[in-house]
Amino acid sequence: MMLASLIIVPLAFALFIAVGPERSAARVSLVGMLATLGLSILAAFAFDWGFGGQFQFGMSVDWLPGLGLTLSLGVDSVALMLVLLTAVLGPVCVLASWTAITERVKTYYAWMMVLQAAMIGVFAARDLVFFYICFEFTLIPMFLLIALYGSTNRMRAATKFFLFTFTGSVVALAGLLYVAWHHAQTRGVWTFEIDALELAARTLPPHVQALILGALLLGFAVKVPLFPLHTWLPLAHTEAPTAGSVILAGVLLKLGTYAIYRFVLPFAPEAVIEYAYPLAVLCTIGIIYGGLVCWVQTDVKKLVAYSSVAHLGFCMLGMFALNHAGVTGSVLYMLNHGLSTGALFLLIGMMYERYHTRSMKEIGGLGARMPVWSTFLVFFVMASVGLPGLNGFVGEFLCLMGAFQASDAWGAGLWGTTPGDSTVGGTRGSLGPWVAAVAGTGMIIAAIYLLYMVGKVVFGTLREPPGHASHADHHAGDAHRAAGLPVDLTRREIGALAPIAALCVFLGVYPKPVLDAVQAPVERTVTTIAEARGKPKFRPPVELAPPAEHAAEGAHP
Repeated sequence: MMLASLIIVPLAFALFIAVGPERSAARVSLVGMLATLGLSILAAFAFDWGFGGQFQFGMSVDWLPGLGLTLSLGVDSVALMLVLLTAVLGPVCVLASWTAITERVKTYYAWMMVLQAAMIGVFAARDLVFFYICFEFTLIPMFLLIALYGSTNRMRAATKFFLFTFTGSVVALAGLLYVAWHHAQTRGVWTFEIDALELAARTLPPHVQALILGALLLGFAVKVPLFPLHTWLPLAHTEAPTAGSVILAGVLLKLGTYAIYRFVLPFAPEAVIEYAYPLAVLCTIGIIYGGLVCWVQTDVKKLVAYSSVAHLGFCMLGMFALNHAGVTGSVLYMLNHGLSTGALFLLIGMMYERYHTRSMKEIGGLGARMPVWSTFLVFFVMASVGLPGLNGFVGEFLCLMGAFQASDAWGAGLWGTTPGDSTVGGTRGSLGPWVAAVAGTGMIIAAIYLLYMVGKVVFGTLREPPGHASHADHHAGDAHRAAGLPVDLTRREIGALAPIAALCVFLGVYPKPVLDAVQAPVERTVTTIAEARGKPKFRPPVELAPPAEHAAEGAHP
């Protein structure tokens, strides 16, 4: 019942908000998000991290047993960490909306609680039916949050978001249903359990796996979004309310990356090996293209929105490296991007509340006016750049190292040359140093546009938009205090940002607990790929963490 509670509690609080008074909606929502966070922490303590590759807290409810339809729940260590990320960002989004949302308050917070339940359901699902219900249902709350509470062009942004992601999801559903049909044809029974379908999918011939790969990627890559299916994202980010942008960057985009990790790699392993190189090229194009588009932006929110295209290019590049380092880095990148980019959207929203502009042409030199806000901005920009010692560095390094290692230069293992291969470089899907080198330039481009943004907004001569000229004198805070907002951050706003900053430092300085936790499920995924190629199980040239039996003795493998 642990996982069921994580889904039921937000839904129950959404009902309380809907029937309760409007003035208490924000407080009830905060209590509900904190209760969900508390339950997720209890789940983390109850979870056996030594067996993180196994699904735990399993439960199953028969729905239509004659059709093989059950609602099953269970999480491994990767899924549980994404549940924790979702739960951590929940209270942060409520606190960020405290003064920004003044109309239709009950509607806003009730749908936010429903969205929280649906996102957790995606990560906790162990059958296709429940997964797809939750995956699709996230569209409705997010559509309403953007359409009702967004900026000037909100309806166009909400409609484009809905059409892109819904259309892709329908195509992905067709691919998933084909795998279920194949299981029924070969085993004589219908089931939608993910474990059973994973075994059945491996018996599909390579050309059918290629079709499954195309269908699943079309649906899930839109959600990531992977270039060139990214065009809905900058508009949705720019027009969404602050909390909507945080949820989009922090969790909703991870639904796509998680679905690729959970379904694409194990359901079509031979096709992924065959097409890893062109997929990696698309990731690299997204990294460079997203960075260059960021370089010319003057709207800071649109700049951070396009940066997600580049950052998630790194995430998917590591995943398509199909080795231990790359997939580990990809999983870690899901967590890191959710924290650092979500925090950047929070800070931009706080600035917009005060100045009602996001243009670098109208605003600048805020380090003198808002020193606390500026300190947080510099910190999270450094985390996004990948400064060593902060969370962004570890994931980016592992993704690039995985791409670098994904070539026959390493001799044996998954990427050794196979006689008779006729694809790229004699090795199917081989990436290697050149792909890693080109993608690595994206880190330099990211440093340029993010540090340029910091230089324009934080440093230099104070520039404020028309109507805020009085802020230049010693009575700068009067106008904001009259509206309930001082010039610099309030304790509520600092309280929303401080936990994210602490996690960024922890994951940057001491990522070992996360690396240890994901080792078993990543090894299982990489082994599936290796078996599809018919080679021995891949072992990384550099051991990321010692096996448990050696760690207990303090020995090295």
